[in-house]
Amino acid sequence: MTLAADVTAVDRASAPDAREIAPGFAALGVTAFTTTRAAGSYGLHGEEPVGTVTARWDDLRASLGGARLASARQVHAATILRHAPGWTGWLRADDADGHIAPLPGTAMAVTIADCVPVFIAHRSGVTALLHSGWRGTASHITGRAIEALAAERCPPAELVVHCGPAICGKCYEVSPDVYGTLTGQAVDRPTRVDLRLLIAEHARALGVREITISERCTRCDNARFYSHRAGDGGRQLAVMLARA
Repeated sequence: MTLAADVTAVDRASAPDAREIAPGFAALGVTAFTTTRAAGSYGLHGEEPVGTVTARWDDLRASLGGARLASARQVHAATILRHAPGWTGWLRADDADGHIAPLPGTAMAVTIADCVPVFIAHRSGVTALLHSGWRGTASHITGRAIEALAAERCPPAELVVHCGPAICGKCYEVSPDVYGTLTGQAVDRPTRVDLRLLIAEHARALGVREITISERCTRCDNARFYSHRAGDGGRQLAVMLARA
């Protein structure tokens, strides 16, 4: 690939229409965003050749200044990995749905297509990024991350939390048993539920004060985002990096 092609690819990875910026983090020296359809799919198990998708990951890392990039095989659970410095490149770890970077300089990424990307940061540069579907929400993965950050001397009251683009409460209908697991309430028919509101409630109950929720729904805004419920095989990325 020529140098001109390399520059074009990196520029495309960082183009404004290719990213939905998470609010409240730039003031902390943290880059936080969710990619859009314009950036292409980052799913490694879709119909595109793996080489095409991995090149897209490489371009993304280049657009982040070549930072360490941590990801994992996501399994809709509540395992959170802690990434200390001392390595380079792109890490794809075993089963996990959350990441914590205790020091600046490590980018983190989770793949999304209706589930909730949860961004968490502290002014010290400690960051966390989570993938929270209904199972992760029921397992309180956000609460686990907040407690882990408290152990890093980042009190909940000093954290900034944002729930990014995900399927909204009007579009997300679940079975009675799933609804009961999430809310503790009994229903006798499929019922709609808003995962982002539940996650915000979990964070607020632990003492987090600064919580924002994206207005974007992956299903309603299907022209901009991939949505599993809309039948898409593609995946966008939520990405977070505290600058060193």
